[in-house]
Amino acid sequence: MKWVIIIPDGCADTPVESLGGKTPLQAARVPAMDEIAKLGVVGQSDNVPLHFPAGSEVANMTLFGYDPNLFFTGRAPIEAAAQGIKLGPHDWAVRCNLVTVQDQTMVDFTADHISNEEAAALLRSAQEVLGNEFLEFVPGVSYRNLLLYRGKEGVPSPFSKDTRTSAPHDLTDGTVIHDFPRGPGCDLLCDLMARSEPLFANHPVNAARLALGLRPATTLWLWGLGKTPQLTSFESLYGLRGAMITAVDLLRGLAALIGWDRIEVNGATGYLDTNYAGKGAAAIEALKTYDVVCVHIEATDEASHEGRVDEKIKALEAIDRDIVAPIHAALKQYGDYRILVMPDHPTPVSTKKHSHGWVPFAACGKGIPQDASVTYDEVAASGSKHSLSNGWELMPKWLKGDWN
Repeated sequence: MKWVIIIPDGCADTPVESLGGKTPLQAARVPAMDEIAKLGVVGQSDNVPLHFPAGSEVANMTLFGYDPNLFFTGRAPIEAAAQGIKLGPHDWAVRCNLVTVQDQTMVDFTADHISNEEAAALLRSAQEVLGNEFLEFVPGVSYRNLLLYRGKEGVPSPFSKDTRTSAPHDLTDGTVIHDFPRGPGCDLLCDLMARSEPLFANHPVNAARLALGLRPATTLWLWGLGKTPQLTSFESLYGLRGAMITAVDLLRGLAALIGWDRIEVNGATGYLDTNYAGKGAAAIEALKTYDVVCVHIEATDEASHEGRVDEKIKALEAIDRDIVAPIHAALKQYGDYRILVMPDHPTPVSTKKHSHGWVPFAACGKGIPQDASVTYDEVAASGSKHSLSNGWELMPKWLKGDWN
């Protein structure tokens, strides 16, 4: 028995006027996803309770069957796990984005997709000027980096579960005036963010970027802080060995925390230019070793954040052609299998932001009944009897084949 999960991140959407009132998923040519719908069931789940931010951190934890009310502690510690960073009992991890803020407006939460090398150079400068015995800046991938607060026994932590921050990707094109950190420790975080501006203003990295016509990284944006969550391993829950294929540290970190191996694919970028075919081929190869293989694709979410409906459709069609179709064909050779396609959360191209709400899923394989569905999209899912308001209930349902 083999299981495959395919996550087209943020692909759930709302009707788009330029598409004649269709969603990108309805407008895209996705015959492989539609085949799964025809062979099995289409339903919907709500992966982010309203009292949590509508982000991938909560949504993907839910998708893998973990109730965020019990397990979620923050986004940054999950990404720290992706880098093998161990957090002590007094330590906190903070997500540290390199962003472009101009006139108090979030112009670009990726700093024009700054390169790994440029980001590392800026983080080195931040460490030299802003770091101390408690604060450690850790380069990650492109604009996605970390700040570690290394606490000490007997020294009160500046942060608590009541510290509130805002995700920069939810501020695109909007003012940031009301979205700086607040609550315990906000003075420290705001001070670091403010001091990063003059540090970066004349930095050689930004001077070179401006000369090339690229946006500079103007500011450190600090958010998503937390302590390491304690997740029960996936194998101990279900008796299945898993592997993750992704280009995003958040998913790498979740994989590490639930005991899955991570498979890296050359050319997997976490952006629109990712190596779709390489991911599909890697998943097929991984099926020889693992019980459960998950393929996560960030491109659909990135297209939404940029408001590019055409690119979102192209990404969906590439996922369908180069990932879903070949994987499903390979699964059929095993005889007994189950496949699940679903995004983590909606990211409408109209708002360019993550949102709460239902996401559609399609599943087929052994023990999964056929319903009347013929397409995989939000409209087909909205009429399904398989609607799970607690999204974390879908994973055990899918794994155990319990569709009553």
